[in-house]
Amino acid sequence: MLTAPEQGVLTALELAQSQRFAEIPELFAAAVRAMVVPEALEAGWNAQLDRQGPVVSVGAPVREPGPGGSVVVRVPVTCERGGFAVIAPVDAEGRLGGLQLAPLSAAAPIAPWKAPGYADPASFEEQEVTLGPEPLTVSGTVTVPRGSGPWPGVVLLAGSGALDRDETIGRNKPFKDIAWGLGSRGVAVIRFDKVTHAHAGELKDARDITLSDEYLPHATAALNVLQQHAGVDPARVFVLGHSLGGTVAPRVVQAEGSVAGMILLAGGAQPLHWVIVRQARYLAALNPATAAGSQPMLEALTAKAEMVDSPDLSPSTPASELPLGAPASYWLDIRAYEPAALAATLGKPMLILQGGRDYQVTVDDDLARWRAALDGRAEVTIKVYPDFNHLFTAGSGPSTPAEYEPAQHVDPAVIADVAQWLGTTAPSG
Repeated sequence: MLTAPEQGVLTALELAQSQRFAEIPELFAAAVRAMVVPEALEAGWNAQLDRQGPVVSVGAPVREPGPGGSVVVRVPVTCERGGFAVIAPVDAEGRLGGLQLAPLSAAAPIAPWKAPGYADPASFEEQEVTLGPEPLTVSGTVTVPRGSGPWPGVVLLAGSGALDRDETIGRNKPFKDIAWGLGSRGVAVIRFDKVTHAHAGELKDARDITLSDEYLPHATAALNVLQQHAGVDPARVFVLGHSLGGTVAPRVVQAEGSVAGMILLAGGAQPLHWVIVRQARYLAALNPATAAGSQPMLEALTAKAEMVDSPDLSPSTPASELPLGAPASYWLDIRAYEPAALAATLGKPMLILQGGRDYQVTVDDDLARWRAALDGRAEVTIKVYPDFNHLFTAGSGPSTPAEYEPAQHVDPAVIADVAQWLGTTAPSG
């Protein structure tokens, strides 16, 4: 018997096969519906059929857990000359959060995660912990090297969205890669489920949540756990933020002055509401055939971003008028926050790593802001990996979301560079 999430994706497929693309947006969650362009769906679908031939059959959906209580549904579609997969995250109410056409292999169930070659599970041990205040506690994992410490420590801050402690994205677990990689190199690491993942239901309709609420209570609790651990040197505990986690890292350090320093992996510095617009423009431009049809969606996103900057934004502004359907409290907090400027006042050692092909956090729009604020600081190290994308894996050509689908690991160069920087910045003494 099909569940509501599976049925929702199959309904979208039926509408596509009938060329009824204008009806598909109604299957999406309200927060993302404005970004769904029927013309783009039509062009993408028909381009697949041009390459693969007419649809012969639609296979059984594969359902797997997704972030924040959602599920991810994968449906194989067989055509006369091949096939493709339809992938969609679906929320608890059966509404789609996206719709991706991917290679047919992407419809296969996600295989169990395999450790990267740079991880040695025999060299560390892991312990489960509970973090944060009731009733919004979250679960986490502490990775501690075996042998004589005390070790330097790192608290991981995940990116945007309702992410688990491993920062699971499809078949990939970047934070588990980092934890196991650093744990194998003499660094203790703590990672934890975001509150928006662990308590998605309770926070779904929260009207006063802020960026600080999303991160600080659990980040500071994680810092305290690591600093009090018998195997960790409390004076050598750092925060490592990826993407939005990098954006908020200076705020965490400001709140907890005992933090030794920061590591930013693709840390965002451009205001988030304009990041959303920029990313949408980039993705729309990848397919010139659908770019014109995407213009109404881009105009709607731009209007919402402009509302964030407007003096008319107030706590009572409806979330429906704002990006991502997030409440006004969230955007009032974010628009007043300049992470690079705050980082410049903290005087803490910083390692900033950036992928040159990253379209989500970019060299021109984000790294440029960190450089402008921190230029000439002896305590700041910046490195760009020209071939890396947002997940710090290598590729070529314009980066696309399809790059994130295959199982892969954070590049070993990143693990080595972080470990080396920690070794020179936080030497044992």
